[in-house]
Amino acid sequence: MTTTAAEHRKALLSDSDAILNALPNPVLLIGPDGRIIDANNAAEAFFDLSTQFLQRQSLKELVPFGSPLLSLIDQVRSGNSPVNEYKVDLGTPRNGGDRQVDLHVAPLTERPGHIVVMLQERTIADKMDRQLTHRSAARSVIALAAMLAHEIKNPLSGIRGAAQLLEQQASSEDRMLTRLICDEADRIVTLVDRMEVFGDDRPVARGPVNIHSVLDHVKRLAQSGFARNVRFVEDYDPSLPPVLANQDQLIQVFLNLVKNAAEAVVDLGTDAEIQLTTAFRPGVRLSVPGKKSRVSLPLEFCVKDNGPGVPEDLLPNLFDPFVTTKQTGSGLGLALVAKIVGDHGGIIECESQPRKTTFRVLMPMYNSAKQQPEQSHRDDVPGTPLHASQDR
Repeated sequence: MTTTAAEHRKALLSDSDAILNALPNPVLLIGPDGRIIDANNAAEAFFDLSTQFLQRQSLKELVPFGSPLLSLIDQVRSGNSPVNEYKVDLGTPRNGGDRQVDLHVAPLTERPGHIVVMLQERTIADKMDRQLTHRSAARSVIALAAMLAHEIKNPLSGIRGAAQLLEQQASSEDRMLTRLICDEADRIVTLVDRMEVFGDDRPVARGPVNIHSVLDHVKRLAQSGFARNVRFVEDYDPSLPPVLANQDQLIQVFLNLVKNAAEAVVDLGTDAEIQLTTAFRPGVRLSVPGKKSRVSLPLEFCVKDNGPGVPEDLLPNLFDPFVTTKQTGSGLGLALVAKIVGDHGGIIECESQPRKTTFRVLMPMYNSAKQQPEQSHRDDVPGTPLHASQDR
């Protein structure tokens, strides 16, 4: 059967639509009058509007007033050459507030006056920036821990011993001071012992772990102690495959996160709530140092609370050591959490606003054939060759 030229053109157009819709990034075609001519599936998801509705809109109705995107389109139209701009906020009350994107704007040479706009959300790039920062911070803490163990613990034992000798001959009033010296020396040793955990590079036994068993155990511990007055909400995916991990270390991670959440909602009384969620999110993949292949991170575990939120100025450095909002905190809990998650080949991130703070952990799944993280059979869309990619 002979294919006519019209049928061939129709097939090519159909292929072009399929290619555009396969892209994970939103793409818009803007007409000479500023109205939206066409949009791919990712653009529909970004603006939460159908293509038919978008085609009835002018672009300036969808973006913030005075948005740099509008001037970029004018610049591309007048110069007839592509322009890029990074970290532009396209957030509006309609699409959920802060939405930072990288903009790629280019003329469509086949149709004069028409402009192609591609948006790339900053989510994945920021995840990678944070993950690399966490790893760098962890290495710094490892070096600091080794120095502290050698340079501080040994002299402290001498100080404590001398205080105990003085205590034997001291008066009752002076004995209070010697006891204070001993107590403070013990407190410093405890802090150094906590930091020595960062320097422990010994391999840890890992295997298939049911994350729901971990979360149930953490919830029981919390409800019997520090979170007995907090309401827990669970939203689990029962079909979730096991994660390749060390169960004790995962318990330590989520116990830290739940404890932080409980402390954040302590003033809310009966309104205090912590939500634990698990989900399968195919699409995020990470390049592991020393390996050519990228590891899929399809398992998402979240700890959410309805507390006042994390101060905005602390968010970029929240997982660094000694960063804390607590008056009596050491600032090592979240740094240790970031190290454990990083050692498991995962990513942890925090999104926070008043009444909604989310700590999100992305982890690789267990592969029974190779007994190592492997790309899921459900993650069948290839990503771009970046450090991390998201395929939707």
